[in-house]
Parts: sequence; C-alpha cells; structure tokens
Amino acid sequence: MKLIEVITDAQNLKPVTSIAEQHNSEINWVGSADEQGRQLIRILVSDEDRQSVLDALQGLLGETSKILVLSLEAVLPRKEPDPSDTEANEAVTTTREELYSEIEKNARLDSTYLLLVFLSTVVVAIGLIEDNVAVVIGAMVIAPLLGPNIALALGAALGDMPLMWKAIKTTLAGIALALFLSVILGVFYPLNLDSHELMARTDVGLDSVVLALASGAAAVISLTTGLASVLVGVMVAVALLPPTATLGIMLGSGQTKLAVGAALLLAVNIVCVNLAAKIVFWVRGVKPRSWLEKQKANQSMVTYLVIWVLSLTFLLVVIFIRKGLLKGF
Repeated sequence: MKLIEVITDAQNLKPVTSIAEQHNSEINWVGSADEQGRQLIRILVSDEDRQSVLDALQGLLGETSKILVLSLEAVLPRKEPDPSDTEANEAVTTTREELYSEIEKNARLDSTYLLLVFLSTVVVAIGLIEDNVAVVIGAMVIAPLLGPNIALALGAALGDMPLMWKAIKTTLAGIALALFLSVILGVFYPLNLDSHELMARTDVGLDSVVLALASGAAAVISLTTGLASVLVGVMVAVALLPPTATLGIMLGSGQTKLAVGAALLLAVNIVCVNLAAKIVFWVRGVKPRSWLEKQKANQSMVTYLVIWVLSLTFLLVVIFIRKGLLKGF
C-alpha cells in the first residue's frame, strides 16, 4: 500500500473524498485549512487502485494542487488479502509516475554518469584483457549504459519525446566515452588474445539475441512490479559495457575482424533490450493518462517497434552471413 498526500484548496475536499470512496481507499487524515485556504488530505491506497486513484486526482485537480506518493514500510493492523482480488493483484504494476521518477534519473547526462562510465570502462577493460571474471562482473553490475536504454523505451511508451532525446544523447555520450577510453587502452595495453572473457565478446549468435531479449524483458518487469533486486542479474546478463570495451580494445590494437564481432554483439544487445523493454511496457499497460497523449504514444510505439524490428532483422541477417563466411575459412 502507499500513502497519497493531496495538498489542495479546501473546496476540493469533497470531490477528493468522493474519489477515495469510489476506489475503496481510506481517508487517513484531513488537516485544517491554512491561511491560503489549502488543506492536506492523506489517503491510504492499495497497490491495485493506486494508478486509477492518481489518474482521477490529476483529472480533477490538474496542475493547481500537489499530489505526493509516499512509501510505507508497514500498515497496522494488516489487511487480510481478499481471495477475489487475486487476479487484480497479479496485474499490479508500479504507477507511471513512479516509473518515470525512477527511470528518468538514469537518463541524465551529468558528471556522475560520465564518471561511472569512465570508471567502469577502465575496470572492465582491464578485467577483459587480464581474463579476470570477478573484475568483469564487478564492472557489469555498475551498468551505466542500461538505464538510458530503459528510459528510451519508457519515453516511447509514454510518447515523451524530451525523455527519448535525453536517453539517446546519454546513451551515445556513454558509448562514445567508453569507446574512446578502451581504444586508448587497446593502443597502449598489451593485447591478450588468450583471454576467454575478451574473446567471448567478439562472437555473437542466436543465443546472444535470445539472452538480450529475455534480459530486457526481465529488467522492465522488475521495475514495473517493484522487484528492483532482479536488475542486478539483468545487468550481468546483458551488460553493454563489455562489448563496447572489447570493440575499442580491438580497434586500438588493430584487430579489425574481431572488432566487427564485438560491434555486432553491442548492436544486438542495444536493439534487443530496447525492443523487449518496449513490448513489456506495452503489455503491462504503461501509457499516458489523457486521450491526446495516448494517440501520440501509439504513433511513437508503432514507429519505435518498426525501427527496432527492422534493426533486429538486419542484425540477424548479418549474423547468419558472418557465421557462414566464418565456416568457409
């Protein structure tokens, strides 16, 4: 359950109370009106009703009031689950507002993001060259490049072009920085072609495609259900930094053919994560509130899906051609 605080004009008290009653939510507390005639209303809302209550409140109050969603550690006395609510509980998702707040911050191009990319690139590059699995996994858990890609998918789901452009710029800046650093390391650091961790990022097959699709879907499911701990496994399973670092190392050391394999793996991971994330957002019903915004989001979704499906088809063709050519040698 969550606590929703509404700070609004006293004249809105009765409509807000009516919304709470319609959704079987409990008015926890109503404060006295202040000098400006504004009241604080606290509503205890169940998980399955949270989005509908927020939508109703936004439709009623617009931009003139403040609506705060607060997390609760526990509610006593505990409410026993109603067997008839089992189906509803299975469909519970985090609200779009909570999703946006959680995901948007990972799409910000700031000094913290660039520093994380810098540090994790150095760590993963050395781990790849030295064939140190523990070091590589440690860098993968940081996963600074995963957040902007999930933000890109959310932006498409909501038809939010500013968020999409922000996510694209952040992703490109992160990849460019990681690539630049790893090329420098590839030039000056002795290349170790016996490293299993390094060579594994130069080969891509159908298993890589399936893994990336599954991991992208798991990432969004974990976010929409509040199971953020699952993200750690996703970060390790489909990390974007190791193939980026491998690409730079191979380019820096003059290994062009191996660099092509790393670039292909990076492209597959990016395309599959974005495609799977968008599909899961759509299936989970993450969409804007107003009709006009929904129309824009639908257009964005179609364009987004077409681009990523065509991109994945092209990559699959390249993978099959490359596999065929490699078998010929």
